[in-house]
Amino acid sequence: MRPFLLALTLLLPSAQADDVATVTATVETPALYDDAQGGNANGDDPAIWIHPTRRSKSLVVATAKEGGLYVYGLDGAERQHLPAPAPPGPDDEPGRFNNVDLVYGFRLSTGAKVDLAVVSDRGRDQVRFYAIGDRLTDVTDAAVPYVFNTTQQEVNEAETAYGLATWQDSAGTFALVSRRHTTSLGLLKLTATAGGKVGYTRVRTLDLPSSFTLPDGTSWQPCDEPGVQPQIEGMVVDGDRDVLYAAQEDVGVWRLRADLTGTPVLMDKVKEYGRQDVFDPATEECTPGPDRGFGGRHLAADAEGLTIYYGDDGDGYLLASSQGDDTFAVYEREGRNAYLGQFRVGPGRVDGAEVSDGSMVTSVGLGDRFPDGLLVVHDGVNTPADGDRESTGFKFVDWDDVADPLDLDS
Repeated sequence: MRPFLLALTLLLPSAQADDVATVTATVETPALYDDAQGGNANGDDPAIWIHPTRRSKSLVVATAKEGGLYVYGLDGAERQHLPAPAPPGPDDEPGRFNNVDLVYGFRLSTGAKVDLAVVSDRGRDQVRFYAIGDRLTDVTDAAVPYVFNTTQQEVNEAETAYGLATWQDSAGTFALVSRRHTTSLGLLKLTATAGGKVGYTRVRTLDLPSSFTLPDGTSWQPCDEPGVQPQIEGMVVDGDRDVLYAAQEDVGVWRLRADLTGTPVLMDKVKEYGRQDVFDPATEECTPGPDRGFGGRHLAADAEGLTIYYGDDGDGYLLASSQGDDTFAVYEREGRNAYLGQFRVGPGRVDGAEVSDGSMVTSVGLGDRFPDGLLVVHDGVNTPADGDRESTGFKFVDWDDVADPLDLDS
């Protein structure tokens, strides 16, 4: 691990439970089922692609792990399904699509400019690329390397590409990728390769801390099974500021430079920060220890999906999924990211969203259905249930329904 000084910002007092606003979704996607009958589809992370001329024709692209990639219209109906790659050998892991983000106007070797859906393939330790048009088309170079590993045997151990965010600046187009079961982040530069394909090269890596010095001088490490470090999944880049936000699930949300240089700042902590839980090998679970009062006020572990609402003149908001209590925290996009409030997606016209992983918001009006912007969130417990089948999906929330109760801009 690369040593560096851990900087912490002061946290504002917690909102009371009755300060958590409840909003409702107006659209949901069809249920995904994580079983053989359902194609082992387990929803995780959405991205909202903005159509360049007809905003009402914009799409939501979402990952479903072994189920691959699903594409939805703004009415929630499925438009396309792209399967994850098959395993390269009989004893190898299949493709497993974890997170997705977007790149606009990437120039291919043919000279054409395309928008890309960029996907972390956790099963194969790769990043994959899909050109967006009337249909999504796989444009991944067949020779893309592993992101973190060097052999297929290492890939099968599952310390692979996990969370993902994209970033564009004057130096090129990049993907930032986290590594499962570790604290590692990798910066990849996208490259146009022969035949209109897309590849990447690794620029650098950075390890966030796995243990922390508490205010009483003791050392703390989040509980997990032996050998597993506190991993990062939810990530987003503020493209105007070249700032990466990264959610370390059992720790909190980090703010750092998108090029992975400089000193990361832990801008908010999970409530469980500093609580010394104990791993029980019999149950393979962590038994909670006493709360010593070192945790944050707004995020219940796991800290998950991050997304940015871009307002006017540099204003806007950072949203974070507080998976442990089924809420979302809202922070200012500017300065030291002051906390502004909390909301949950409750049942209404469709069911609510619980145990939410990924999310994405846009301030762009998307036709008559979402004229003031859209928030899409993963629903980890989709209802009504179909027996004991594990069901997930995605909920679409009109941004005004979030902004109004929290007195946010729209």
